[in-house]
Amino acid sequence: MKVGIHHNKQDDRSFSKRWIEYCQQNDIDYKIVNAYDYNIVLQLSDCDVFMWHYFQTDYRDMLFAKQLLYSLQISGKKVFPDFHTCWHFDDKVGQKYLLEAIHAQFVPSYVFYKKKDAIDWIYSTSFPKVFKLRGGAASANVKLARSQEEANRFVNKAFGRGYSQFDKIENLKERIRKFNAGKDSLTGLLKGVGRLFIKTEFAKMFAREKGYVYFQDFIPNNKFDIRIVVVDEKAFAIKRMCRKNDFRASGGGFLVYNREEIDERCVSLALDINLRLKSQCTSYDFVFDENNNPLIVEISFGFMPKAYDLCEGYWDKDMNWLGGRFNPYGWMIEEVIRSTN
Repeated sequence: MKVGIHHNKQDDRSFSKRWIEYCQQNDIDYKIVNAYDYNIVLQLSDCDVFMWHYFQTDYRDMLFAKQLLYSLQISGKKVFPDFHTCWHFDDKVGQKYLLEAIHAQFVPSYVFYKKKDAIDWIYSTSFPKVFKLRGGAASANVKLARSQEEANRFVNKAFGRGYSQFDKIENLKERIRKFNAGKDSLTGLLKGVGRLFIKTEFAKMFAREKGYVYFQDFIPNNKFDIRIVVVDEKAFAIKRMCRKNDFRASGGGFLVYNREEIDERCVSLALDINLRLKSQCTSYDFVFDENNNPLIVEISFGFMPKAYDLCEGYWDKDMNWLGGRFNPYGWMIEEVIRSTN
């Protein structure tokens, strides 16, 4: 049994360093490979497993990661993430169809592929609504349409020149907010200023988002969301507070780890839905409706490792709480190795 791992040395958001450490500590045979090499399939010829934590912010990853992973999976190798885990990654439209199809507790969402259909809907619905692009993390590409007029502007742009993959104005505003809150450095702020003039590589390489429009119901009076991560039938969680005077929690950086702050209904729902999705690893973002019922906003296979290092423990599949440190990256490896048997 040999595990092939694509190692991202430069990015501390990657799971790969922790996968390698787990293999070393547990005498698991592993091999570092480079997914970007033309001969990656050959590199993996002596491996039973391939693991790659790819990112929606890297244009190269989004060009071919799924195709490579699915191809290897079809060939008989075990991969992480596999098809069930990541086909909907960074695709809120795909997630809408998936969560509706399995009758999950999901925030009502609306997608249109013709401008007329979107305009007709705008004049038959209530506001505010949340406008989103299908891709984006940490609340990027998420805006509030407070009225028919604002929604019309979003629709006209979506079916006109479209949206850049990178919103330089919103990026700068977020850099300023984090700097004022003591969560970013002066260097980070200056980078935000620089992005007014220099596009990200992703924005340079990918076309503008256009030809569709996606809205979700706005669920009011939520000052936080609950993020549940499920790996190998185990769940851990954080509470993410919304930014000041903002409805968005993701990416804000205000995190609560106290177990008593986590609504266990979210944990139970996430464990159940993860079984139905047959997913190796999924994070679920929950808010609460006017009757205090938890609703999923969106899902993702990836998460920021450092944000979860302070979790106080985890729940097993039977909702038993196990306090203390744990290693979800080891769970990922054990789960995929077990699936080869």
